[in-house]
Amino acid sequence: MNLLLKNGRVIDPAAGRDGMFDVLIEGGRIVDVRPGIAPGGARVVDASGKVVAPGFIDLHVHARQPGQEHKEDIRTASRAAARGGFTSICVMPNTKPVNDSVEITAFILAEARKNAVVNVFPIAAISRGLAGRELAPMADLLRAGAVAFSDDGRCIQETGLMRRALEEAARLEALVIDHCQDESLSAGGLMHEGEVSRRLGVRGFPAAAEDIMVARDAELAGAVPARLHIAHLSSRGAVETVRAAKLKGVRLTAEATPHHLVLTDAAVEGLNPDLKVNPPLRGREDLEALRRAVAEGVIDVLATDHAPHAPEEKAAGFENAPFGIDGLETAVPLLLDRLVLSGLIPLSRFVAMFSTAPARLLDFDGKGSLRPGADADVTILDLREETVVDVRAFASKSRNNPFDGWRLRGAAWMAIVGGRVAYPETLE
Repeated sequence: MNLLLKNGRVIDPAAGRDGMFDVLIEGGRIVDVRPGIAPGGARVVDASGKVVAPGFIDLHVHARQPGQEHKEDIRTASRAAARGGFTSICVMPNTKPVNDSVEITAFILAEARKNAVVNVFPIAAISRGLAGRELAPMADLLRAGAVAFSDDGRCIQETGLMRRALEEAARLEALVIDHCQDESLSAGGLMHEGEVSRRLGVRGFPAAAEDIMVARDAELAGAVPARLHIAHLSSRGAVETVRAAKLKGVRLTAEATPHHLVLTDAAVEGLNPDLKVNPPLRGREDLEALRRAVAEGVIDVLATDHAPHAPEEKAAGFENAPFGIDGLETAVPLLLDRLVLSGLIPLSRFVAMFSTAPARLLDFDGKGSLRPGADADVTILDLREETVVDVRAFASKSRNNPFDGWRLRGAAWMAIVGGRVAYPETLE
């Protein structure tokens, strides 16, 4: 199907474009971007009053398949992604079994071809079984289709192994995505260690657990040198380490999640299990440091860390519930409301952080831009739409989202993947 997106405000940071243009899609590719394109038989989508952007890429998703399909699977994660405005998701390796083999990478890609409505890119494990003792076969995994490496959910504690991982990644010109946490400090912690945790009598884990590992791995990445991306940055100290490393020329990037940019540990007062997340919601000074880092460009990417869990698992109470927030369907409206429409960052930067920046990080040829010849992955936003979050209406299997009932301004209006409308489903 050929599509013509008419009368929208096109924001394409990679092409330096921000203005009123039509976008013509043929054969799954962008073929023309200019005002006044005639339909010529293409199906017309009237984007008047909307923002037309390169397809959003979520760099950090737990799709749970294989092995944990009671929480989520590739089919439902992809539909949740499309509803949230994402056209591509990168899925983390902490599945059961772990994606540390060519066979599991191939399985994920096959499932995506059969069942996904968005692009699905596997991220493979750094270490076998996420155990932090032996490197996974990184070269083989890249050839099989992995796009990066991470032990997300765990952190490699042994410094020598982390250095070898970065050396191998540098040899392969691959990206390492780093969950930074000193487990000797975080073990047993349920939330951020601070005034709130002490008042509640809940064991916390300190920001130092993150700060120490970000500093260690930034130093290693600079020495190798290697490309290193810090996942779900959450502490003020870690922000300053990232800032300093970038100034020294280390090939370091970082992401922040919606929940760490909007909530502090004060929200945990009621011990809602949906607010139990790793790294934890931190203090007000940490949140403000993250927001400044987004505004100043120290943080490169916005990502959800979509971590779905079955309702009965989160119902076990704060102490026993697993860590994680289901974020694919709320990230875009939440951050449009709290970052863009609040005036913290311009809309063009928001678009770049969800599209251009992750595409560049992962060397996604043909994505992250609406230039002629690019893949026809398009996210269309409606900044005027007001939505009330209703977790019962999620496409995801899970409901562990703390923003239920929040009224937000701005939303994804359409997601187009390879020239096909993935959301809304009624327009397929």
